[in-house]
Amino acid sequence: MNKKTAIVMFNLGGPDNLDAVKPFLFNLFYDPAIITVRNPFRWIIAKIISSRRAPIAQDIYRLIGGKSPILEQTLKQSSAIENKLNSNGDQDYKCFVFMRYWHPFAKEIVNDVKSYQPDNIILLPLYPQYSVTTTGTGLIEWNKQAQNINLNIPYTVIKEYPDHEFFVDTIADMIREKIKGVKNPSQYRLLLSAHGLPKKTIEAGDPYQKQVELTCEAVIKSLNNENLDHVVCYQSRVGPLEWIGPSTDDEIERAGKDQKNIIMVPVAFVSEHSETLVELDIEYKELADEVGIDDYIRIETVGAQQKFIDGLAELVLRNYRN
Repeated sequence: MNKKTAIVMFNLGGPDNLDAVKPFLFNLFYDPAIITVRNPFRWIIAKIISSRRAPIAQDIYRLIGGKSPILEQTLKQSSAIENKLNSNGDQDYKCFVFMRYWHPFAKEIVNDVKSYQPDNIILLPLYPQYSVTTTGTGLIEWNKQAQNINLNIPYTVIKEYPDHEFFVDTIADMIREKIKGVKNPSQYRLLLSAHGLPKKTIEAGDPYQKQVELTCEAVIKSLNNENLDHVVCYQSRVGPLEWIGPSTDDEIERAGKDQKNIIMVPVAFVSEHSETLVELDIEYKELADEVGIDDYIRIETVGAQQKFIDGLAELVLRNYRN
């Protein structure tokens, strides 16, 4: 009988209908990795923020069909990886997906993994760059739920892959494809945009910013064009804290002043959701129009691109063999 390996993939998640927006936001801001104060104050803060932001967030999700597409896209990725891994036939692999802040939660999926009775488990975050606010909190939640049901099976964690060739080359290939249709690439600036974090998180030792910069450096190297105008920037700032920069908003305005067109490249997201479909495609496009940018091109996330899927599958195999 073939040995069985469970691959547990996880991402942030998103509301699956408009009524889910408020509880989704509460779950997000109630996470101690996001709001780093003790209870009952964290609970109170999460209640206040989720109540205030829910109507605004619901309007955002209305623009993309009333829900987040992140789960469907993640399931598509998991199916592709599972098919790739099982094509050799020497082992049995099954992918499971949980989301950190909305269904399916880790507590729902952990029983499915236990029922599968795998010989080992590989935890595969869909965050290329490590942060305690993303991969870190996902691993904490998984371990908590696994302990609750005594899931005592050996497991391996794929912690990050910020500059792995399969990831950066997929992004570079997608940029190249877009540049083919551009008459004068020198008139364009690449904005390599990642989700931001508060400065205090980075100053506490979180490696996220360094790993984002590592990704961007590797993408530019893969493009083999050192003279390509580009800048690393950060989006999605919320709250009163100082965040890492430069901000994507500021860089769009600067591009306008410099009379540069924009190629917007998400470098920390591997699937489409509100931060790409609304923030990048709608809000930042409107800002680009306001500051006089003639052409605004957005590169899609890597999604289920074959090179990305093959690379993740190889990463799983490499960790299994180790």
